[in-house]
Amino acid sequence: MSVQFRFPRFFVTTPSPCPYLPGRTERKVFTELAGPHAEELNDALGRIGFRRSQGVAYRPSCIDCHACVSVRVVAREFQPNATQRKLMRRHSDLLVSPCRPWTTEEQFSLLRRYLASRHPGGGMAEMDEIDFADMVEQTPVNTQVVEYREPGKDGRLGRLVGACLTDVQADGLSMIYSFFETEDKARPGLGTYIILDHIQRAARTGVPYVYLGYWVNGSDRMKYKVRFQPIERLGPAGWQRFDPDAAAVPLKAELLS
Repeated sequence: MSVQFRFPRFFVTTPSPCPYLPGRTERKVFTELAGPHAEELNDALGRIGFRRSQGVAYRPSCIDCHACVSVRVVAREFQPNATQRKLMRRHSDLLVSPCRPWTTEEQFSLLRRYLASRHPGGGMAEMDEIDFADMVEQTPVNTQVVEYREPGKDGRLGRLVGACLTDVQADGLSMIYSFFETEDKARPGLGTYIILDHIQRAARTGVPYVYLGYWVNGSDRMKYKVRFQPIERLGPAGWQRFDPDAAAVPLKAELLS
């Protein structure tokens, strides 16, 4: 029997500077995730390109730009390349623990180091403990904080080197936000490893996809998302696989209209 819920009300933000493509503006359409069927609504919206932030689902709705494209990895068919296999072996000692969405000082300290290294001038640079708690704990759906730790001694927890806020959806894992050590030469490529681990976890649990959010056509910061094959993008005809070698070809204007 299908779940029925009240059709949500959608709103549009005012234009603001685009964080990915200089000289452009962004606009989002969003709706509140609330009520007894918030999880089912989030699943349904996720299949048409929405992302979750706290109790809101949103997607780009820019007037003259369609560079942001929803992408997802087909987990059961994924085959790591040589570089990815090397990373998996290098970090195979890490202990992976899905935890309830409850923040810790250790997580926040790791996030601050990550932001200072990778996004010093970004919109999250001034995030404090309360903002971080809101990001993680204000969720109406099935959410986990997946922690990545080095082995500890004498039964103690080892050092936290990575974490990912992840939604467990009906058809896959949606990676909301990940952060990790970036300056440790003994732990290169942790961001890639966290994605690889999510792909493996999805395949083991029998869900078909890992949602990576938006790949932005023309943004160097988003090129890494097409390194995980096979990958699908959401277009006018629905979800379709695409060749990363042809990724620079502009998408049709109706893609997210």
